Amino acid sequence: MKRILLVIALFICAFSYAQRMNVLEEVKANPQKSYGTDYPYTFDAPALTKAPKGYSPFYISHYARHGSRYYWNNSLYLELDTIMTEAHEKHLLNAEGEKFYEQYKALYPEFMAGMGELTRVGWDQHQGIARKMYESFPEVFKNGGTIRAISSTTGRCIISMAAFCQAMVQCNPKIDIYEQASRATLHGVKPDADENPYKTRAPRARLEMDMSGFKPETQQIASNDEIVARLFTSTEGLSRNSRRIYSNLKNLYTSLPSIGHEELLVGLFKPEELTANWESSNLSSYRNWYRDINVMKPIVADILEQAKLVIDGECNDIASLRFGHDTNLGPLTILMGINMPKEGVSDPNELKYYFQSWQIGKAANLQFIFYKSKKNPEILVKCLQNGFEVQLPLDTDNYPYYKWSDFYAYYSAICAE
Repeated sequence: MKRILLVIALFICAFSYAQRMNVLEEVKANPQKSYGTDYPYTFDAPALTKAPKGYSPFYISHYARHGSRYYWNNSLYLELDTIMTEAHEKHLLNAEGEKFYEQYKALYPEFMAGMGELTRVGWDQHQGIARKMYESFPEVFKNGGTIRAISSTTGRCIISMAAFCQAMVQCNPKIDIYEQASRATLHGVKPDADENPYKTRAPRARLEMDMSGFKPETQQIASNDEIVARLFTSTEGLSRNSRRIYSNLKNLYTSLPSIGHEELLVGLFKPEELTANWESSNLSSYRNWYRDINVMKPIVADILEQAKLVIDGECNDIASLRFGHDTNLGPLTILMGINMPKEGVSDPNELKYYFQSWQIGKAANLQFIFYKSKKNPEILVKCLQNGFEVQLPLDTDNYPYYKWSDFYAYYSAICAE
């Protein structure tokens, strides 16, 4: 019987890998996924696998990135205002450029005032995720209980936490949530914060990946100059060159779904132009985040510690919620080997099948669902990434469920390295 279950599990894993093989087609079908970390959260996950017989969920441990926001600093808005004003005054804009100039000037005060802050889109994302969690695991929440929620001290994370917790209490007023955004809990949500009193110096991780053989399947099909020329008749005499102008336009464009102004810059980029460089940018994101995987070990330790307290009966919490940033969630996802083989990924051409930057988009999250049975003492754990069941670098004969004992041993060892 065990052999049959193992074969089934291997088949499921092979099938999920085959599904990922179409990742470039997935990006082409939804060009917004090429936005990477600017990808706004979507509720498109399939139905979840039924729990093993006799098992029911009793505790959830969660880590989420803040929801959709305005651009994270004001340099983008300031530079675009300068560039567009210069080009307008020097008559270097075509008809589309003049149209964008007028629209941008009208929205500029809003952009500057909102810089870095959560938008209504971001608020709604976390409210929706909370309600989906409640609906998916009613056994955890139906009788109420206490929840621990911690956030980085950045406003957009605090408001994301507030949105999530408000929705959860609206689902069941018997739920009691203690929210914290303090220096004392930063080790569990943003251990790299300068104000973290428990911050320790962690060595940068070294990625063993031969880049000489990297051959992306898609390439840039329109130059920066060609795209800029859709708004500008010339860039001569401007304070920023064509490459810089393109970069600013692209950064604004990919942020628009998060701030509710998708009507701005409509048609500036063709879908195939957006997706052309995704594979290269995806690899760059992975390589940048990989360096900081050791820095995120305190988050894993907090996940283990809080779960163990609940399992050992020393804490009555029904959930632990954490709200941070892409610079934390990205390395954390790599550190925990989400949807990756235990030995890691050394071939840059294969990386896209295991890691996709849009998985760290706005309001992206990991949820670890814990299950118990009255007849079996073994606790089980399942991981969801943005609502999708994912593989962990652990052995199991019951995918997507893993033994807590294996989970605890494996990740404790990682934290101790």
